[in-house]
Amino acid sequence: MVKIINKILEFLFPPACPLCDTPVSTHGELCATCWTSINWIENPKCARCGYPFPADLDLGGTPLCPVCAAGKSELDWIRSACVYDDASKVAMLPFKHAGKIQYARFMSRAMIWALRDMDMDADIIMPVPLARRRLFKRGYNQATLLARPIAHAYGLKMDLDSVRRKYRDDMGHKNARERAENIRGVFSVVQPDKIRGKKILLVDDVMTSGATFSEMRRVLIRAGATAVYGVTFCRVVRAI
Repeated sequence: MVKIINKILEFLFPPACPLCDTPVSTHGELCATCWTSINWIENPKCARCGYPFPADLDLGGTPLCPVCAAGKSELDWIRSACVYDDASKVAMLPFKHAGKIQYARFMSRAMIWALRDMDMDADIIMPVPLARRRLFKRGYNQATLLARPIAHAYGLKMDLDSVRRKYRDDMGHKNARERAENIRGVFSVVQPDKIRGKKILLVDDVMTSGATFSEMRRVLIRAGATAVYGVTFCRVVRAI
């Protein structure tokens, strides 16, 4: 019955690229033009934070960027599907701010692809929480929409209520130092029994400075988590 219903829906609503409406074979996938326009992160990249290196460099099996080599990485490891730039903004900004929640389908698929080489030993998946005021205004937590398909793909439970977030002003135009100051003390663990002894995979839409992940890791480790990983759809790449 489900297959029949899906066939009817595909007939009535033929699959189209969510970004440009070009016909595609499957709902939620990008057309070839949109796919190739995005700067997907491939090897070589930092083995810990996934920072992309120039393609012509041979850095061995487990290269580290200068930040991670200095022991300053935000998480035990983090992966991102693509670079945050003019091409990925076409999806990222409408998804986050304009209700284009259908984009979550191809974005989460790309994030699962970005995790393909990782040893996924996480116990739970946790979307980075939104403050209640922002959640009420936006109507959805974009991180939760991305996390659900990832949790399903790995057969892991999602944790949506162990950490709460206070409202703070938007960090969009702040530098790295200001972001770190703004995010300090925002998160609090309200159900430590669900955190203690767990390895946690954090999910978010974009990593800018890493301040959010760093603060999340701080409160989760303090609550007894044994490891904190991360995955995002895109990340800002700056010269290091």
